[in-house]
Order: sequence, then C-alpha cells, then structure tokens
Amino acid sequence: MFTTLERFEARPRSPEKKRNSMTTATLWRQTLTLATVAAAAVALSGCTVVDQVTTEISNAVDSSDGTTQNIFDISVGDCEIDSIDEGERSETTTIDCAEPHDTEIYASVNVPDGEFPGDAVIEEQATADCSTEFESFIGANYDDSDYDFSWYFPTAGSWSEGDREILCLVYDVSGAQVTGSLAGIAR
Repeated sequence: MFTTLERFEARPRSPEKKRNSMTTATLWRQTLTLATVAAAAVALSGCTVVDQVTTEISNAVDSSDGTTQNIFDISVGDCEIDSIDEGERSETTTIDCAEPHDTEIYASVNVPDGEFPGDAVIEEQATADCSTEFESFIGANYDDSDYDFSWYFPTAGSWSEGDREILCLVYDVSGAQVTGSLAGIAR
C-alpha cells in the first residue's frame, strides 16, 4: 500500500487541479463545520426562546405577578400594582384583587364630547365625580376615611382618538398594599 500511495503522490498534477482538489475538500469540511455550528446555535437559541415563552405564559397564569395591560383595556373592578405614580401612562399591571395590590378602580365617568377642555377642567370633573363615587363605593365619608382617591383621565392626545373616560382609583393613604376589594369597607 505504501508504494501505491507514494506513486499517487509522486504523479505530477497540474497546480490548478491540486488547488481545486484541496479547495473542494476544504470547502466541504468548512461547510460541514458551519452547518454543525449553525445547527447547534439554532438548537441552543431555540431553548432560550422556549424558556422565554414558557416564562411569559407562567407569568400570565400566576396572578401574584400581575398582568401588564394597555391602560385603555382596564375597567372598574380591576386592581393594580405599582400604579400610584403621577404622569402619563400607556400600560399598567393588573392583579386579582384577592392578592395584595396598590389601587382598585372603583368608578368610571365620562367627560362630555366637544373640544378638549384642558387638564384643569377635566381634573375638576374628576375630583367632583370621583369624590361622589368614593363615598358610595367605600361606604364612608371621604373626610373620615382611611383611603384616598386618584384618577386616570384623557390627555389631549388620547382625546383626539376618542378617549373621554375618567377612571377613579382608591388606595390606602399610608401607601400599604390592600388585599381584597375595598367596596363597602366603611373606613
């Protein structure tokens, strides 16, 4: 065998064929190596994607973590966590009211149609309407209550898209989370 091999290597080849022959073999090895690396990368990244999807589904099912929702999709009876901050919001985290939460949406009132009346006018209506609704929801006079209220209201931007709703939120003045609905608590 050694003799045959030596003869084979000893045969003259054109430099072009040798180069092509080596390039073809190298190309095949590189292609195989790249394919193996790519397959491994896809498999590993697939695990990461599966883990992310599984985590998101788990978070959605586990009510103690809450669910992120568009601010325009919440309604009376929803409870929120981390919602007391002032400023414009596009989303919030809702949670089952049986779990500890920061606020509960207890009323919804609408601002009359027309031109955007401005923040001051809307806040005046929110103060009046949320105060009236507060006393009937809590079952106690606002001045005697352990709780306070706030609201979400239309901005000039959301007004131009048809938003007219004021949502009234109740929360513990001390900043402590509440467990269960505050409806009829009479404090």
